Amino acid sequence: MSEKKITTDSGIEIKPVYYPGDLPTAWNGSEQPGLFPYTRGVQPDMYRGKPWTMRQYAGFSTAEESNKRYHYLLSQGVSGLSVAFDLPTQIGYDSDHAMAEGEVGKVGVAIDSLEDMQVLFQGIPLESVSTSMTINATGFILLSFYVALAKQQGADLSKISGTIQNDILKEYAARGTYIYPPKPSMRIITDIFEWCSGSLPKWNTISISGYHIREAGSTAVQEIAFTLSNGKAYVKAALERGLDINVFGKRLSFFFNSHNNLFEEVAKFRAARRMWATIMKELGATDPKAMMLRFHTQTGGSTLTAQQPQNNISRVTIQTLAAVLGGTQSLHTNGYDEALSLPTEEAARIALRTQQIVAFESGVADTVDPLAGSYFVEALTSQLEQEALALMGKIDAMGGSVSAIEQGFMQDEIARSAYEYQKGIESGEKIIVGVNKFQIDTEASIPIFKVDDSIRQVQIEKLNALKNNRNPAMVDQVLQNLNDKAASGENLMPAVIEAVEQKCTLGEIADELRGVFGEHR
Repeated sequence: MSEKKITTDSGIEIKPVYYPGDLPTAWNGSEQPGLFPYTRGVQPDMYRGKPWTMRQYAGFSTAEESNKRYHYLLSQGVSGLSVAFDLPTQIGYDSDHAMAEGEVGKVGVAIDSLEDMQVLFQGIPLESVSTSMTINATGFILLSFYVALAKQQGADLSKISGTIQNDILKEYAARGTYIYPPKPSMRIITDIFEWCSGSLPKWNTISISGYHIREAGSTAVQEIAFTLSNGKAYVKAALERGLDINVFGKRLSFFFNSHNNLFEEVAKFRAARRMWATIMKELGATDPKAMMLRFHTQTGGSTLTAQQPQNNISRVTIQTLAAVLGGTQSLHTNGYDEALSLPTEEAARIALRTQQIVAFESGVADTVDPLAGSYFVEALTSQLEQEALALMGKIDAMGGSVSAIEQGFMQDEIARSAYEYQKGIESGEKIIVGVNKFQIDTEASIPIFKVDDSIRQVQIEKLNALKNNRNPAMVDQVLQNLNDKAASGENLMPAVIEAVEQKCTLGEIADELRGVFGEHR
């Protein structure tokens, strides 16, 4: 009788047992962490020096409510903030726009103006906290709010640290919160790279995101291939602008998903680091720091189940281990209740405690890259790399990521993988505990976090007060200046910062550019 074939979630066949002969031919065991090609990590001492940054992604309702949650998380030991924005903020509509109805403050915080940003970070000195903002199409506006607020606080901009996601290519491929067509969107991103390299040197100008590609149903192989292909497209756009790869390359960061298949996920992170170092070297980087793939990880939202939600605590623990064993620089752990609602305070605390237990009780952070040299992990790292490189070769042959997205290639590949995965669950071949096996008849009720629809009215009143308390002629002048810069091809960032300082709203700025660039359909 032939033995059943077992594969990883990417379809890579797993042998019953691994031996020294399974190690990749290039492997000689002498590679050092902190040195090219960084398979073993970007720092020579990794977490022995300091643990990864523990973030909790949070933002809901109004700036006031989110500010309270940030202060709570800081008091519980988070070392960096991570801001979630509501859908209208993500796609460039103020809370009073007809398109915003029913969505204000739901999946994140509503930010319409600099005044909202002031409230969001009240009592939090921006010089002393690293802030990650999950924002793409309107990333340049939110960054401008943040810079304007830092200036008001009297902060030294050269010390301000954090990240904007700012990855529009994966929005076209997997997530959908885009505004402008690809070419002007790429121009805005390159403007951000250019402006920050001179004015905000410690800011990560992009977080090239595999997370949402994976959430949309991709495999681990596709997550690496599509993310690194998008990364190449951003680097090439910056090089065409004449920017120095050794300067902007240091401020590129990545954002990956962590799923349940522990060894495949560890191998994925190791392979991605090695691949990116080689890609950057081939594109002309000579500074070691410009070749390092630094990444944030979030545990897999799509792996959370609404059935028996407490089981998600175990899933998140496995995913946390994968991220840490794979060498992440920062980590957000999901609340066990997030298949049902935004996380309650209790769920957010358990998620943070999961990271702290792994960091301080498990011993996995005590040595660098503890799975290195495992016959299985080294073989799997190499296989993931080979398969991802083959897929990237197909994208290169199409003319790169922008062309591959315009032709629908990435979208079709992700949809096919999502379909195959779902088919496996429905046939019972893929077991999801509590969903298609080990079910229970009665589910215990757990408290659910709800955001009130009245939030929209609160935001509308704030917008009305803001508009009654500003200089209309000045608003017209700065918006016209923004329009002129957009048409002339000059860097947009100074004009956007000037507009937010003159109390222009997010929607007004986004609309001004809709008039110049059009909208992507």
